[in-house]
Amino acid sequence: MPAFPLVSTAWLADHLEAPDVVVVDASYHLPTAGRDADAEYRAEHIPGAVRFDIDAVSDPASDLPHMLPQPHVFSSRMRKLGIGDGQTIVVYDSVGCFSAPRAWWMFKVMGVGPVFVLDGGLPKWKAEGRPVDDAVVARPDRHFTARLDHGAVADLAAMRRIVADGNCQVVDARPAGRFAGTDPEPRPGLRGGHMPGAFNMPSAVFTAEDGTFLPPEQLRAVFAGAGVDLDRPVTTSCGSGVTAAVITLALTVLGHRDHNLYDGSWTEWGGRQDTEVVTD
Repeated sequence: MPAFPLVSTAWLADHLEAPDVVVVDASYHLPTAGRDADAEYRAEHIPGAVRFDIDAVSDPASDLPHMLPQPHVFSSRMRKLGIGDGQTIVVYDSVGCFSAPRAWWMFKVMGVGPVFVLDGGLPKWKAEGRPVDDAVVARPDRHFTARLDHGAVADLAAMRRIVADGNCQVVDARPAGRFAGTDPEPRPGLRGGHMPGAFNMPSAVFTAEDGTFLPPEQLRAVFAGAGVDLDRPVTTSCGSGVTAAVITLALTVLGHRDHNLYDGSWTEWGGRQDTEVVTD
């Protein structure tokens, strides 16, 4: 079993037929991307991969996008996908490292131990000439136990306290223009800018040109260059809680333990009129 939260394409190829390994396609695209992740999955996916739609696996009571659901809802969705207790889960996406970390984080928050992100995702898998297919994947229902780690999730009230007291570093994964407030948000009605005191680390800075994750020594240098102190607590954020998990994954790779993720992220904070927003 890999010790890292990442597995290589070679590792997955060697274990693709293992009965206890479940491959999960968690592809997602921004509303402005003009791409249909469900259609792309139906056209091609890693053999045996089930489709994990972060919009479908979300809190139906929330008006914010793909918010973390209650444990019983998550359990029900996973059971229907044929994902159960004791299995090893490998998550990937069609960009490389965009939305897969969000699904990885959801599994981790719900108490799943052996869950990994495929390093380089579907692009690297395909670039190496590995197989894809368009077969309909139907796995039998499995019992899934979810135990929510409340400390891993920050809500609006927690973010107000964090911004007010400054005891936790807020690290925002949005592109620099959106963070600064000079580029528009992909969702209408949101103010531009960032939370007071936040650091900007766009999610793309954590991956190499081939889409694979940077090695630990380079990750540390990236955090240091952004001014983030890895000896202090971190709350990750982004547009809607998706790429914030890329930062969470990087922190996990480095062995950082004192961190959580702001699930509502900028869609919640920037969509309100009673939250403080800073622009550059």
